[in-house]
Amino acid sequence: MTTHLIGGKKMGKKKIEKGSVQETLLLPLYGRKRAMEMYPGNFNDLDCQRIYNEVEIDYNRKGIMEKIGAIMAATRQYDLASVCRSYLKNHPRACVVNLGCGLDTTFSQVDNGQARAYNLDFPDAIAVRNELLGERERETNIACDLNDLSWFDKIDFRPEDGIVFFASGVFYYFKTEQVKTLFAAMAEHFPGGKLVFDATKKKGLKNMLKTWLKDCDDNIGVYFSVDELSELKSWSSSFSSVIRKGYLTGYRPLDKRYGFVLNTVFKHLDKSCMCQIIEIRFK
Repeated sequence: MTTHLIGGKKMGKKKIEKGSVQETLLLPLYGRKRAMEMYPGNFNDLDCQRIYNEVEIDYNRKGIMEKIGAIMAATRQYDLASVCRSYLKNHPRACVVNLGCGLDTTFSQVDNGQARAYNLDFPDAIAVRNELLGERERETNIACDLNDLSWFDKIDFRPEDGIVFFASGVFYYFKTEQVKTLFAAMAEHFPGGKLVFDATKKKGLKNMLKTWLKDCDDNIGVYFSVDELSELKSWSSSFSSVIRKGYLTGYRPLDKRYGFVLNTVFKHLDKSCMCQIIEIRFK
């Protein structure tokens, strides 16, 4: 086992096996880490470098695909954090719920000192999170299956305070009927709340399998996509609004440092809805 120093003490790195579920936790983490290195000042996630240095994994994708992946991973976190911050302006004591949290630390980007965070994921993912991050002030880690709605009762939801949910790279792995059931139940149980997540079109799922997930476990599949926003709106009468924004251009302008070619690609991905952020407001 490789060792390194933390706080002057020699510690063993957490071994992450290639092709494992845990490896998928590190893909966006690695992207944010590289984005900060390539574009200092544009992205802010002080946890990602430290966490990545505490695990041992052979992952070192270089070239144009690495650059694209890094920018997309960091931009996605920026988008979701932007929506959470906006909600917290009017609901400063809200619950901030990270669905399929992995090793994501978005709450540290939006924490106003009053909100309460809940990080939800499968037991193996929460075990890794507990080992590398632990529970922080006003944060609770919950091991669960999101499709088992008993996790609703573990959230200390107060309607007068509000609640905002976000999911980063999560729902692609769910069947559409599972997503529909989950969203409708959330809207009923958490009135006045908001949900934000990233999505792609059906064609985008095929591209994901060919590029970002090609080296992962063969049992990992992607299913859920959003082609027509009208279909999503019809899922529940408890949705007060459903909107779509560009993943790469919807929340702030593109950086000139990315270069003309990449910015052209990113604009196309957003315009074609291959990369999109969906915001759902509950009645």
